[in-house]
Amino acid sequence: MGLFDLFKNVVIGEDSLKDALEKSGAEFRPMNEEDLWGVMAIESRVYQFPWSERIFRDCLSSGYSSWVYEGAGVIVAYGIVSAAAAGEAHILNICVHPDAHMCGYGRKMVEKLICVAAEHKAETIFLEVRPSNHGAIKLYERLGFEEIGRRKSYYQALAGEREDALMMSFKIEGNATFKDFC
Repeated sequence: MGLFDLFKNVVIGEDSLKDALEKSGAEFRPMNEEDLWGVMAIESRVYQFPWSERIFRDCLSSGYSSWVYEGAGVIVAYGIVSAAAAGEAHILNICVHPDAHMCGYGRKMVEKLICVAAEHKAETIFLEVRPSNHGAIKLYERLGFEEIGRRKSYYQALAGEREDALMMSFKIEGNATFKDFC
């Protein structure tokens, strides 16, 4: 059963996932350990090399700012940011349920993580992204992130290969754009 089927069971008569989520009162809330089953289900469907449950537990126990976007009791997206060490924050993980791709939830999650970083007095937020993840790169660029470098052989890839990571940053301090969504 897909995410849309779950929402059809909760919100009868809706013709789109986005409409069902909006009518269900979808909202952000802090991630907790009870969310990990849903987070892991999404993580393993989206990524060829998903984070382990232990990594998520470590993020929660370390106090990283971890968020879910949830509607009708179903997690649609999640994100984790390490906030404000020396004026910097780092998006560690962001993911949207595959049934909810291209509905704007990735954008909402990135905006939320930028706002969290700003609340923690971060001046700049960083992230890494696979060069092969064209959709994410376009999203980050539309939001104002800029490529600042590469990390060679950063990601695991198929057949024992490695893939570089594009390093991107977003200047929070003095950036009028982020104030529109915080």
